[in-house]
This record gives sequence, structure tokens and C-alpha cells, in this order.
Amino acid sequence: MAAKIDHRMSVAPMLDWTDKHCRYFLRQISRHTLLYTEMVTTGAIIFGKGDFLSYNDAEHPVALQLGGSDAAHMAQCAVKAQEYGYDEVNINVGCPSDRVQNGRFGACLMAEPNTVAECIKAMQAEVDIPVTVKSRIGIDDMDEYKDLSTFIEIVAGAGCNDFTVHARKAWLKGLSPKENRDIPPLLYDRVYQLKTEFPDLHIGINGGVKTLAQAKHHLQFVDSVMIGREVYSNPYILSKVDAEFYNDDTAVPTREEVVQRMYKYTQQHVSAGGKVWHVVRHMMGLFQGQPGGRVWRRYLSENAIGADKSPDVLLAALEAMIQTRDKAQQFLDDKPQI
Repeated sequence: MAAKIDHRMSVAPMLDWTDKHCRYFLRQISRHTLLYTEMVTTGAIIFGKGDFLSYNDAEHPVALQLGGSDAAHMAQCAVKAQEYGYDEVNINVGCPSDRVQNGRFGACLMAEPNTVAECIKAMQAEVDIPVTVKSRIGIDDMDEYKDLSTFIEIVAGAGCNDFTVHARKAWLKGLSPKENRDIPPLLYDRVYQLKTEFPDLHIGINGGVKTLAQAKHHLQFVDSVMIGREVYSNPYILSKVDAEFYNDDTAVPTREEVVQRMYKYTQQHVSAGGKVWHVVRHMMGLFQGQPGGRVWRRYLSENAIGADKSPDVLLAALEAMIQTRDKAQQFLDDKPQI
């Protein structure tokens, strides 16, 4: 069996966001935070044209999130994930979109725990890497704690011992995926209760976490915390994770040093035929809350989109940000003290 990953902190799989460029960028800020891919369907991997599993070795530890419900296909894709070197395969039992429901995977599988259990058995029979599950606390009218407990019990009985639970239910009809991220209330106590009922399982929590202080609070009751949108809008929040959660005091690159590293990465990406925007769109929040942060975002949004853009736009945006920051500081220094 492969070595167990330390899930204490992770970045949620986010469709259209946590692609390989985003994950490489986040890895520059935290050495230990577990990173998840966007959800990739079994159909894309088995029948799709193109390579949906490639990543940069620097991304480790990195997990593949897989969407599907056919046990044989799930096992086939788990084998491919292991061959590619992924550290974990995670089954999506939380996405509420219509497209996902039509494919019979995602949150609708919470109504089919036996199907998920069959996938777990088939996948674990073929691979040594961990097979985990990310779910909601419930769906539609199946939203009592007993429904969640039964789901966990059945899937755990098949051999899964690692669950991350988004502490909101999902409405499969009537709410959009975006609305499902905000409208259903967060019920953290339900996830805490799971850990009490199933103390031998690894229970992680997801949903609405915006600060590391909140993450530390959750860790009093569960085993791990997954942060999503806050990391995307304010990625440098990860800069304190290694020291505070993994006892690693290795120096963290400054924001400016992260830009320099990503400049080199973007050069390589463009040389291979990619576009600058593929990379820099994930970096818009790097200076969130910092003097000059708005200048950074505006410069990139106005100058980095297009097929013929140069990676130098990153350095130009950095310079514009620094000039604005320095002017603001000079103003404060020159301001008469009252």
C-alpha cells in the first residue's frame, strides 16, 4: 500500500480553476498542502482525445478527482492515475450540475451508496494509491443526518476510510452549481458528528473556510480541512500553512519571488505553444489586500489576454504594482504627524 498522504490541509478541486498551471502556482507558496485536480470524467480519460492527466512533478502531493459511476471504468482510470504517478484518486460525489447528473455521477450518487461502494472495491482491487471520496452532507430531501451516516457506513464498509465532506447539502433541481455553493446553509456540526460516530475514519471538512484560524478551529473536531474559493481569490493565504500546520519553517517565497518563478514557468509554457493567459489568470489574487493589488489585477486583465502576449507582461505588472505601492508608502511617510 502506498504511503498515506497528510491531508491536514488541501485545496479543493474546482472546475475550470485548479488546472495544472494553477496547481504549479500554488505549489510555489506551500510545499505540503495537498492539491486536487479539476474533476476529470472517466469518459474523457478513456474515450477523449488528448491527455487529461498530465501534470508537473513539482505539484506533488497531488490527487486526481474522478467523475464516474461505472465500476470497471473507474478502476481503469484509477490504474491510469497510478501509472501517471498521482498520489491519490478521489471520487466526486458532490458536484450538483445538470451535466454531471446526466452522466450519473457527482452529488446524485449520494442516493446510490452501493454504487459508490462498488467503485471503491473495483478501484482498490487494482491500485495501491489511496481511493477517497468527496461528498455533500445530503441532497434534496435526503438531508437528514441518518442519510449521511448511512452513506458513509456503506461506502466505508467497502474499504474507503477517507472522506471529505462539503458541509452543505446540494439541491439537484432548482439551484445552479453556483447557488449550491452559497444558498444551502453550512452545517459543520453534521461533519463533526460523523467523526464522533466513525472515529476510525479520516473525516475532512470543506465549505466556507476563509481563514487559517477557522481551519484550526475545525481541526479540533475533524482530521483535515479543504479550502476552495478563498485560496483562489487570495492564494497567498497558503504562505503560513507549512509552518502552522506541518511544522515546516522553510522560508516561503515572497509574492515578488513567486512572480519571478512563474515568469520562468510561463516562458516555458509559451515556448511550448501555450498562451500567457493560461497561466496568469490564476495569479490575479496574488497581491490581494496589498497596496498596489488592484493595479496588479488591472494590468494583467488589460494586457495579458491574447495569442501574441509575452511573458514579460508579468514583470511589467509587477513593476506597476511596486511603483504604486512605493508611492503610497511615500505619501504616508511624508504625511505630517498630528
